[in-house]
Amino acid sequence: MENQSDHESRLHRIRHSAAHVMAQAVLEQFPEGKLGIGPPIQDGFYYDFDLPRPLTPADLETIKTRMQEIIQEDHPFELQDVSPEEARRLNADQPYKLELIDKLAAGEVDEDDEPMEEEVIISTYRHGTFRDLCRGPHVASTGELDPDAIHLLSTAGAYWRGDESRPMLQRIYGTAWETPGELQVHLERLEEARKRDHRRLGKQLELFSLEPDLLGGGLVLWHPKGGMLRYLAESFCKEEHIKAGYDLVYSPHIGRAALWETSGHLDFYRESMYSPMDVDGQDYYVRPMNCPFHILIYNSRRRSYRELPLRLAEWGTVYRYERPGVLHGLLRVRGFTQDDAHHICSPEQMPEEISFVLDFCLHILRSFGFEDLTAYLSTMPEKRVGEKPQWDAAQIALQEVLEKSGLEYKVDEGAGAFYGPKIDLNIRDALNREWQCSTIQFDFNLPERFDMEYMGEDGQPHRPYMIHRAILGSLERFLGILIEFYGGAFPVWLAPVQVVLIPITDKQLNYCWEISKKLKAAGLRVEVDDARDRMGNKIRKAQEQKTPYMLIVGKREVEAGAVSVRLRTGEDLKARPVDEFLAMPQSVIEARSKELIL
Repeated sequence: MENQSDHESRLHRIRHSAAHVMAQAVLEQFPEGKLGIGPPIQDGFYYDFDLPRPLTPADLETIKTRMQEIIQEDHPFELQDVSPEEARRLNADQPYKLELIDKLAAGEVDEDDEPMEEEVIISTYRHGTFRDLCRGPHVASTGELDPDAIHLLSTAGAYWRGDESRPMLQRIYGTAWETPGELQVHLERLEEARKRDHRRLGKQLELFSLEPDLLGGGLVLWHPKGGMLRYLAESFCKEEHIKAGYDLVYSPHIGRAALWETSGHLDFYRESMYSPMDVDGQDYYVRPMNCPFHILIYNSRRRSYRELPLRLAEWGTVYRYERPGVLHGLLRVRGFTQDDAHHICSPEQMPEEISFVLDFCLHILRSFGFEDLTAYLSTMPEKRVGEKPQWDAAQIALQEVLEKSGLEYKVDEGAGAFYGPKIDLNIRDALNREWQCSTIQFDFNLPERFDMEYMGEDGQPHRPYMIHRAILGSLERFLGILIEFYGGAFPVWLAPVQVVLIPITDKQLNYCWEISKKLKAAGLRVEVDDARDRMGNKIRKAQEQKTPYMLIVGKREVEAGAVSVRLRTGEDLKARPVDEFLAMPQSVIEARSKELIL
């Protein structure tokens, strides 16, 4: 029986081969076209082209038809190693390929950062009339591909080599599988992802908007309902932090250049920072991170070992320059709020503090409904700051805590930041996609840079350990994930509007307003739909807004002092006394349940 790794390896070869077949089909349709690169990616492949005109949906159909013909022609994939001179001759009319050949010939590292051989040999693969620079692997021949298991999905713009100063190419995305059945499952998953897309739902549910033309790219406007969602998420987290012994702090959005020079950001992070502003003849920068401010709070006076561990938490908005091509709704923005915390402790307290942090992260994530979690432990890289005994103690503490937690975890050897090892917690959503959220990160760098100290029991100054910690990470990104996870149908405790009252006629409006006041007094978020519209349209609107409870009110309900309860799932619970209904959402909210009825 084929195991998972064998299956993934075969899919990789299939997708790589499909990319080459697609490139051949494109060049046959556009002989003057220029080739970029075309790798396999997760669930599919793409290829970049410089073409004489924009591609249309009809072009994709033509390309797909030609791909099917190439597959049926069953051309073998043939490996041929050539010299740089021969590679240049074969690609004389392909400027982007010539640029890659020059890099290879110059002995520069390849895309996988593997050192090149002293004698440069360039691998190419050929099938039929098409040849490409490529190290493989591929299937044996085009005939091994199933034409009914390949689909071209979309086109997009992509700068050559990801550089905005270089030409914009046209990228064709496709997907390829072993069988048509696998393709169909994937296409259904893509359709479900489209329905759950947080950008579409953000507009439909009136949660947020992006106004790049006037506001700028990557900056978010939260509308009232989105503002309520954000408030509810933040408020819950802040209350839990206070219960857990954190101190909440606030810090400015800007700081003098001297601060970022001390922290090292201007040396190592400048390209992701916005240009400075002149204030009283001094350069100030908007903050890309909150850490230096928390250290200044710690250093504001002498600290004793008796105060440790100190847990400083802030929902601090930061600003980072992201290239326009990578901005994506809430998932990749330029201004975002981090639920940052910094744990400052003695070396002896460090193992217990790590255990506390991991348990707290899991508690918060699970409270939002994320149960499928995987941890990644990133260990000491070759280039680092700090002493090896520090790294060893920190890595042992991280690994032991993971072992005790029972979480599935993977070790990523040598992938830690230069300033310390870390744990990343990834959540899996309703479409089985994995997202990185929480980070527990040691930092052996900033305590040295800022000369952090505490007076020990021995009366001598000691350097504390500092642990960076974010649970939700970027609040914007987390809410984007949350919107897609629930498809906008939030648990009752997070729903911006929990109840909508729908009168059958205007004669029931006064009764609806009275009930609304009673429900609001009990802590529920309530709207009354007083629009002049048919009841069926009002119900449909409430369902589209994914409101958990719809209370229909007609003459009989008014006479009985009741409401007719309908759930957003479409289930009709019939008429119930108002107090009986009131107990329903209250119990669900108290349990933070995903259900509408307990």
